[in-house]
Amino acid sequence: MAGALVGPRALGSILGGVTALSPLEPLLRRFEEALSELVQSEVLFIRLIHQDLVTAGGKRIRPRLVFLASRALGGAPFELELALAVELLHSATLLHDDLIDDAETRRGKEAAFRKYGNAVSVLSGDFLLSRLLHVIAKTGRMELVERFAEVAKTLSEGEVLQFQVAALEDYSLENYERIITAKTAVLMALATEGPALLLGAESGVREALYRFGLLYGQAFQMRDDYLDLMGTPEALGKPVGGDLREGKATLIPLLLMERYPEVREILRRRGREPGDLERLKSLARESGVAEEVEARIRKRAEEAVAALRPLPPSPFKAALEELALREAERLS
Repeated sequence: MAGALVGPRALGSILGGVTALSPLEPLLRRFEEALSELVQSEVLFIRLIHQDLVTAGGKRIRPRLVFLASRALGGAPFELELALAVELLHSATLLHDDLIDDAETRRGKEAAFRKYGNAVSVLSGDFLLSRLLHVIAKTGRMELVERFAEVAKTLSEGEVLQFQVAALEDYSLENYERIITAKTAVLMALATEGPALLLGAESGVREALYRFGLLYGQAFQMRDDYLDLMGTPEALGKPVGGDLREGKATLIPLLLMERYPEVREILRRRGREPGDLERLKSLARESGVAEEVEARIRKRAEEAVAALRPLPPSPFKAALEELALREAERLS
């Protein structure tokens, strides 16, 4: 396995190698065209929201996961429809989450609900869910429909659980794991498992891709949470400390809480006092907790790579592995 991996900065060359062997970039261009067409509406506000959020680009991590997993298996039927459905579900949750979190911005732009109002934002998210149903129906695979329904339920439960934990101050590592799995990892797992489901792959291959997506998604969310506290606004393109302001106990505050009682008080007042955010950052650095969290992220990413062992070697498998390992040093 180790021989198949390269340094984190070689991700671009790996994806370039994939492009040379298979039309990954043309696939992504087709994806963007299909997505833009799919979310068209005669209603102006819906069009404007989707221009800001859905068709304005972004990392497109989830569609890339679909295409890479599909090509690692030799190519799955309906891979484009699966990629569209995964991204539509993700985008719908972003519209709803921004409203719930009272977010100022999304991808460097003013959050949709602030520009167009709460009702328009929520209903536009519902519009995206209706388009998801339309596109997933094209696959004719009832099991896939059931998986999307289960994931949508879990995403909702994860968001509610996060607010419940903050409201009740029910802080624990167990709850944190439940939240990051439900909020983020299950959708990543659907993106990577979906092609195996569509191909009718053997259970070992399907389980390998599911575990990869789940572990990668957990590492991804852990890194996002780390950067929300320890990152910079310049690198992230948004203010830091959002989780603290919402009373969310992510991994660094949870580990600090075991050593410094004041951290619970900072969380309780949601970092409202001057210097609260900087105090958490200082404690994280001085105590070694920041380093410990980075080590946990790295371990989770390595576990994701190990999950792919049942898959045969290929540039597509290597690109999946590299995406996971990148979480060990991602800065934005």
